[in-house]
Amino acid sequence: MAQVTVSIDGKQYRMACDEGQEEHLIDLAERFDRYVSHLKDSFGEIGDQRLTVMAGIMVMDELSELQKRIAGMESEVVTLRKTRDEALTKADKNDSVLTGALGALAQRMEDLATALVVPKA
Repeated sequence: MAQVTVSIDGKQYRMACDEGQEEHLIDLAERFDRYVSHLKDSFGEIGDQRLTVMAGIMVMDELSELQKRIAGMESEVVTLRKTRDEALTKADKNDSVLTGALGALAQRMEDLATALVVPKA
């Protein structure tokens, strides 16, 4: 286990994390600290616990909104895939019909060409 020291609201906290995750944990702590700082700037000194709880709620609100957006995008992807699959199926059918029509036309042309060939005496 790796250990890093992060700073939240000017206080140092030693935390453990998986090897290789140190920078990620530091980044998360910096981002959380920005929430706390924003709240402290807005409301002043209202107590560490209250600031932490409010910042946590702000983060969860943002997470909730992102989850809703992801769900909407996932639904849209499903719809787009279905539309794409239907379009590909229709295109395959159209290709089959066109190939059949061209084959029949080619056969008629060959039949006409054969009929028009005058045997030499």
